[in-house]
Amino acid sequence: QVQLVESGGGLVQPGGSLRLSCEAAGSIARINDMGWYREAPGKQRELVADITSGGRTNYADSVKGRFTISMDNVKNTVYLQMNSLKPEDTAVYYCNADVVRIGAWLRRDYWGQGTQVTVSS
Repeated sequence: QVQLVESGGGLVQPGGSLRLSCEAAGSIARINDMGWYREAPGKQRELVADITSGGRTNYADSVKGRFTISMDNVKNTVYLQMNSLKPEDTAVYYCNADVVRIGAWLRRDYWGQGTQVTVSS
């Protein structure tokens, strides 16, 4: 079993900052990739940013230059530093991890339960 525990969501004013964290715990052999997705009101879930264990990053165009993703490979934790937040960033943010479990041959995706980020004055 693998569990992703998210924290850091909340209410912030436009232009403010917020840092999300997500720790993967359980019978983990290795993690290939971790990332953040979000579901905004009236929209489908979309990729915000992801990062490989080697440090390669990918960002949605809408957050480039404002958000920064990072990973601690020892703690199996991914972070999302969100700066210059806009009301349109309001969404439920979901953590995702591409995990190979101990004793398993195949990788699979695991998801956090989501954390609400609200950007409003």
